[in-house]
Amino acid sequence: MSNTPKELASIEGKLRSLYHLQQIDSKIDEIRSLRGELPIEVQDMEDEIEGMNVRVRNMQAEIDELRTSIANANNKIEEANNLIARYESQQMNVKNNREFEAFNQEIITQKLDIDLAKKFITNAKKTLEGKEKALADTIEKTEARKKDLDVKRDELQKTIEETRKEEEELIHESEKAAHTIEQRLLSAYHRIRKSYRNGLAVVTIERASCGGCFGTIPPQRQLEIGQRKKVILCEHCGRILVDSNIEKDLSEITAQQIEYLEKE
Repeated sequence: MSNTPKELASIEGKLRSLYHLQQIDSKIDEIRSLRGELPIEVQDMEDEIEGMNVRVRNMQAEIDELRTSIANANNKIEEANNLIARYESQQMNVKNNREFEAFNQEIITQKLDIDLAKKFITNAKKTLEGKEKALADTIEKTEARKKDLDVKRDELQKTIEETRKEEEELIHESEKAAHTIEQRLLSAYHRIRKSYRNGLAVVTIERASCGGCFGTIPPQRQLEIGQRKKVILCEHCGRILVDSNIEKDLSEITAQQIEYLEKE
């Protein structure tokens, strides 16, 4: 049995209502997507800066340790020079060659220690110079990145402030539009939306293809969709299909039918 004009108008109205709801929800998704990327960017930058701060602390610890080692080597040189002076003084009072040679050996040992310490200090100072330069570069990059983070945080805060009101208005509009759709269709709509990352549950036909998955729509199917006599799903992705003229005023719908749809 064929549908009555009232039933057809009802189906067409439901399709228009579903498409209208989709348009509103897509705007909400767009706002949340824009805002959703900014917090992630801010978090990534915060993590990056924290990693740079850890690197700075580790580099500073290495520099401090190297400076301590250089100071210890200088102390060792001073101690060795003191020992050499003492041994040379004691050599003046030895009683035999054996004692003289013993002090002489100690002096040679201390001089070797001094040479090793001086060589260590020379190499350590070169290493220290490189580490201090690397530390300064890292600190400079960290400070620059912190400034970038401040800019990104300001951008996020501005976006939140700018979009909060618009989002709240759209949510109210979405809830209002949802009330015009029967629960069965509304549940299907939300189920399909959750199935896809872009949140598209209702799509138009574009160039003989589904506007969601771009699967080809047969000519006969396109004709049926254009007639708006029933809810038709894409056989490829399961989205609700509507013709591209769905937003235009329809001459077939009388004023009485529009009034009826608004009461649905």
